[in-house]
Amino acid sequence: MNISEKGKTFHIETESEEFIGKKIGEKISGREVSGDLSGYEFEIKGTSDKAGIPGKKDVSGVALKRVLLKKGPYLHKIPHKGFRRKKTVRGNEISSNIIQINLSVLKKGGKSLEEIFPDQNQKKEKSKEEKAEEKSG
Repeated sequence: MNISEKGKTFHIETESEEFIGKKIGEKISGREVSGDLSGYEFEIKGTSDKAGIPGKKDVSGVALKRVLLKKGPYLHKIPHKGFRRKKTVRGNEISSNIIQINLSVLKKGGKSLEEIFPDQNQKKEKSKEEKAEEKSG
């Protein structure tokens, strides 16, 4: 699960099957995600399956479907005006095939996400310093 808030993303690994049957766009409480997140409220923004195929909010069900798309989040490069393409997308319902769920914070809880996930709060500057030490050592 990826939780995003103000441009920062926090990652949680879970084997919970509580989310099976929920749909993109539904609101869920933080307690369903993790006990540490009580007081938070999230919205399911998107999903992705084992093959990297995204879930689309307006396609119902759990199955793979071929839909005709214009330019947008599922079709980025278009060669000319009016171009459309059929692409495979997954339905909006979460199933056992879904491996990634993207959540957006609607309501904050008592603790900030930086306090709940201190190991994910570290900046990438440290890794650059470590690389410099490895080269010199």
